Amino acid sequence: MADGADQVFARGVLDLGGVLEAVIPATEYRDGLPGECHAAYDELLGRAVRAQRLDFVESTSESHMTASARMLDDADVLFAVWDGQPARGYGGTADVVAEARRREMSVRVIWPEGARRD
Repeated sequence: MADGADQVFARGVLDLGGVLEAVIPATEYRDGLPGECHAAYDELLGRAVRAQRLDFVESTSESHMTASARMLDDADVLFAVWDGQPARGYGGTADVVAEARRREMSVRVIWPEGARRD
């Protein structure tokens, strides 16, 4: 439920009648999001049918990767909005894709032609 593609994708799932389950990496996770994303985060969290909160306090790359691995535990397919580039830091999309592939999960990469990341 991070800002950007995560929130867009979560909203799309809900708009199409799907359910949202959230894994919150750390107690301070929301505080680390840009302020303009807090309202959307709160709304999405309120619409989640389940929210699992990990025991981390600080929102770090380790807590994010642990949350991603926990998410993969319950997934059959990973839909990754990803440009195919290496992660900018540990726990980025490339690391999550690599973990899913290590687990021999189906990975579907979503990256429109001509799209660029900031």
